[in-house]
Amino acid sequence: MTAFDKHQQALEVHETMMGTGRGRLAVAMDLLTDALAMVGQHAVYCQSTRHPGRPTLDLSLVIEQIGDAKELVQSVIELRGGRAPGADDPAGRE
Repeated sequence: MTAFDKHQQALEVHETMMGTGRGRLAVAMDLLTDALAMVGQHAVYCQSTRHPGRPTLDLSLVIEQIGDAKELVQSVIELRGGRAPGADDPAGRE
């Protein structure tokens, strides 16, 4: 099963509201946010022995990488939103 099959309903809603490209990016952002929340919950139970109250190094790196990915996806959504529709495609498709 592909990501398009698994998230068909969310894709349809977001693509209708925001266009194909931005809609897909919005769904990707939601998935990253959900993953970040799940890893954050796991980090509560997997705490560093050297730094009590902080997640283990591997979880810290995963949290950081997901956060960075969210930041990059958000920047693309904002860039695409500032352009006129079809600015990157003369046929008017995204």
